[in-house]
Amino acid sequence: MLRPESMTGRARRIISRCVALVGVLTLGALAAAPAQARYPERPVRLVIGFPPGGGGDLYGRALANELSRQMGQTVVVENKPGAGGNIAAETVARATPDGYTLLLAMSGNLGSAPAIRKDLSYRVPDDFVLISELVETPYSLMVSGTSGFKTIEDYVAQARKGNVTYASTGTGGAAQITMEMVKQQANLDILHVPYKGSGPAVTDLIGGQVDSLFAPYTPLMGQIATGKLRVLATTATKRHPSMPNVPTFKEVGIDVTMTQWYGLAAPAGTPRLWSPRLPGT
Repeated sequence: MLRPESMTGRARRIISRCVALVGVLTLGALAAAPAQARYPERPVRLVIGFPPGGGGDLYGRALANELSRQMGQTVVVENKPGAGGNIAAETVARATPDGYTLLLAMSGNLGSAPAIRKDLSYRVPDDFVLISELVETPYSLMVSGTSGFKTIEDYVAQARKGNVTYASTGTGGAAQITMEMVKQQANLDILHVPYKGSGPAVTDLIGGQVDSLFAPYTPLMGQIATGKLRVLATTATKRHPSMPNVPTFKEVGIDVTMTQWYGLAAPAGTPRLWSPRLPGT
C-alpha cells in the first residue's frame, strides 16, 4: 500500500498547496447562510472511487484532513472502488443533498464516463453541485524498476510485436482512453488489465504480474525516487523538472497530451452551508 510518508517532499508540497487552495477558496459554492449557521453538526462523508493507497485516495485524504481542520468536524473518507470511480459518483448522486456527503470527483467519473457510457445512473452536471477543481496531473507510462524496458523506445519496439500488458484504473476510464490514443498513434499491441485503483496496480506491477502501468505520476513520486518504478514517458506538454531525463510522448513522435483532474462535488440541491476561514480573518 502506498502511504503519504512514502511520497517525496516535492509531492507532499504539491498536495499541500492544492489542499490549502481548496480549504481557502473552493468551498465558496457552499458559502455561509444564516439558516445553516451551525453546519456541520456531525461528521461529513467524502466518497472516493478508489481503494486505499492510490493517487485519488491520497489526494482525497489530504483534502479530508484539511477540511476537518477548518470545519472543526470530522470528515470521514469512504472508499467506494469500482467501475473507474463511477460507483462513488452514483453513491453521491443518490445521497441526501444536505452537505454531509461530498465526492472526490475526477476526469473519469464526471468527465469521460458520461461521454461514452449510456448506462450510468447519474447525469453530469444535472445531478451534482460542481464545487471546484483540486489538482491536475499528467499521465505517465511506468514500469517496474527491475523491468527490461529501460526507455520508451524499448517499450514501443516490444509492444509492436505484442505480448505486453498495461494496467489502469477501470475499463473505459480516462486513463484507458488516453492509452488507447497512444496505442493507435504508435501502432502498439498492448493488452489492457483493469484495476479498481492504482494502489493494487502498483503492487502487481512491482511484483511482475503486469508489464506496465498508465496512471498519473505525481502520487507515485516516492516509488519513482527510490527506483521501484521507472517512468518511460508522460502525457505532459513538457518534461517534469524532477525527471529531466523522462521525455513526453510528443517528443518521441506520439502526439498525445492529456491530464487527469480531481475536484470536489456534492449532490444536486445541496444548499449554501459553510464558508472557509480566509487568511487574516
